[in-house]
This record gives sequence, structure tokens and C-alpha cells, in this order.
Amino acid sequence: MDARSELTIIALGSNLGSSRELIHSALQALQELSAAPIRASRIYETAPVDCPPGSPDFLNAVAIIKPLADETPETLLAKLQGLEKAFGRQAKKVMNEARPLDLDLIAFGNERRASADLTLPHPRAHLRKFVLEPLAELAPNYALPGQTRTVRELLAELP
Repeated sequence: MDARSELTIIALGSNLGSSRELIHSALQALQELSAAPIRASRIYETAPVDCPPGSPDFLNAVAIIKPLADETPETLLAKLQGLEKAFGRQAKKVMNEARPLDLDLIAFGNERRASADLTLPHPRAHLRKFVLEPLAELAPNYALPGQTRTVRELLAELP
């Protein structure tokens, strides 16, 4: 089956600056990377996970896009990283530090990757409530590549 007939999922997060406005603006920018109207979850407020002490809460959302005809996971990742920089993200000084915009490529159809730059599907998406909860709003019966349980089932198993 063509990977483009499957879901291409991007998780959005922000915990620095005007996070709600940043996420709304990022969703508009993601529309430019999609061959069809994007589908976006509502915005969720979540506690930081694996972040430095004192990190502010995050606002998170998920978008489902249809990749452009010539898009690959690697070219889409490069575009997402370009958007992060355009929205003020600096080079990491500390792992998981506060940031104005974080865009994670969660899945690109059924594509699988395991390189230094990109792992697909995202290796921890199935464990992260801040990804699964907004994704369940859009695609509760979807199973991430390599998973046998649906998003709804994975979410129900989390503490």
C-alpha cells in the first residue's frame, strides 16, 4: 500500500513564549506543507516530561497532513526543523529545554526509518500521553506502524 494513503502525523509542542499563538501559527504553516487540508486536534496543556526541573507546562497538539507528491520523510523533517528555527527555536543547550516550538514527525504513512537523524515511527510516541491524547481525538482507531494496539488502547494503558 502506498505510504501516502496512510497517516502522516506531526506532534506540536510549545512551552516558551506565546505558546497558543505559536501553535496556531505553526498549524497554518503546516498547511503549506500539505497537499490537502490538514486535520488538527485541539490544544492540550500537559506537564513537562523528561525536562529540566522548573520547566513550564507545554501546550500540545497533533496535525495530520497529506505529504506533497515529492515529499520523503527526510525532506519533511528538514522542513519541520526549518519551521522550528523560523519560530525562534535555538540550538539545544540542555536536553528537553523550554522551547517556543517543537515539531516531531510521529509517522509518515507506513514508512520505517532508523538513522541518526530520523526514527519512524517516533520511538516513544506510543508511550506519550501528550501525543496519544490529541491523536486519539483525530484517529482513535489508528495503529502506529509496528503497533498492534490502537491509539485509543495505548492511551487507556497509560497511567
